[in-house]
Amino acid sequence: MSKADIGLIGLAVMGSNLALNIAEKGHTVAVHNRTTSRIDDFVATAKEQGLEEKVIPQADLKAFVDAVAKPRSIIIMVKAGGPVDDMIEQLLPMLDEGDAIIECGNSLYSDTQRRFDYLKPKGIGYLGVGVSGGEEGARHGPSIMVGGAKEQWHNAETVLKAISAKFNGEPCCAYLGEGGAGHFVKTIHNGIEYGDMQMIAEVYGVMRDGLGMEPKACAEVFRKWNQGPLNSYLIEITAHVLDAVDDETGKPLVELILDKAGQKGTGVWSAIAAQTLGVPATAIEGAVAARSISSRKDEREAAEKVYGARHAGKADISLEDLEKALLAGKIVSYAQGFAVMARASEENGWNLPLAEIAKIWRAGCIIRSRFLDQMSAAYQKTDTVNLLMVPDFIELMKQNHGALRKLVAEGALGEFPLICLSSALSYFDSYRQAQGTANLIQGQRDFFGAHGFEIVGRGKDLHGDWPSTLDN
Repeated sequence: MSKADIGLIGLAVMGSNLALNIAEKGHTVAVHNRTTSRIDDFVATAKEQGLEEKVIPQADLKAFVDAVAKPRSIIIMVKAGGPVDDMIEQLLPMLDEGDAIIECGNSLYSDTQRRFDYLKPKGIGYLGVGVSGGEEGARHGPSIMVGGAKEQWHNAETVLKAISAKFNGEPCCAYLGEGGAGHFVKTIHNGIEYGDMQMIAEVYGVMRDGLGMEPKACAEVFRKWNQGPLNSYLIEITAHVLDAVDDETGKPLVELILDKAGQKGTGVWSAIAAQTLGVPATAIEGAVAARSISSRKDEREAAEKVYGARHAGKADISLEDLEKALLAGKIVSYAQGFAVMARASEENGWNLPLAEIAKIWRAGCIIRSRFLDQMSAAYQKTDTVNLLMVPDFIELMKQNHGALRKLVAEGALGEFPLICLSSALSYFDSYRQAQGTANLIQGQRDFFGAHGFEIVGRGKDLHGDWPSTLDN
């Protein structure tokens, strides 16, 4: 019996779609699932799609491993955390030196690094692979971010590039570095995604509450914006969401959806990573905070009763300025995300290729947009770690930050929550202020804690002659 090119464990929706994608691209895939009925269901689906000849189903784990050609590449699509470690331990006795485990779930990058370090001395490669694009991407072509053992990456490279999304014929798949590099980049991708979605929602809120626009009218605006510099998957689907009508009531569906946003952890991980690395990522942090606030529906309703509803009033801002403000906020959000990746690369010795990361996000992933092609080209011209210092984007910010400033001012006066967009503006203003206000903070720290400060031309670790007591 011929061997499979690659194996896959875990036939839930994402795993099944990846396996079908592999088979459709002409590669034979061995599949296994703990619950055997899912194997049967998958085989039936593969048969319906004419792909059964490229599938080797195995209910027995040892038979599954033996069905994969050496050196083996085995994808695991199980729940993050303990189940991944459990699966590694089950597979280890059955693997040979040079084989690789490829984990394609949303794992915390430090867990991926730990597993990489654990398996390396045993001669088993570990690839932590970020896969973006949701269910549709998994089936037809996701963006794939690979980290881990470079030798084992080459063993799986042909298959992973074949199943990835393509942009102008180029695969949206790349090896990014050892250890947890791939999962770290996917984490930051998701953090940027949080910011992007929150900024879009905030602009929608101004359209709805400040301009009195109905969902259908908002949809038309987003559809128009998708033809310009904001062209992206998220802008596109926003128009579809705003267009949707509830079959039961005939009302716009968006008006019936409960305003409580869920999250699965990657946004929080990206905010924590930024703080740990000492890199400001206020747009990501604001987006995570906004989702947390949204989950406190009862508290928000009680607070509105205490403080009163937002003052009725029209927002004095044009749709053109809203478009420009959203573009400026988006640039800041991406600048922060890429700055976090640059710092993590330096900290971990990953040598993350920022231009390549922008390239593999141009198709397949949730944050794919025209903007990323421009960003990739910009990073190919310069090695700066902050997008705000890249010439092309300096010009874009000069053209658009005034609109963001106007929107944030309208939000403050009109009581429109803009937690993410206002955070982006404050970051931009802080970043470009040569003389900030931290000098006062340093004086305060020295007063109460003798932390010392620096005076230009005199040296570091200086102290002030502060009074020993304060008047009451």
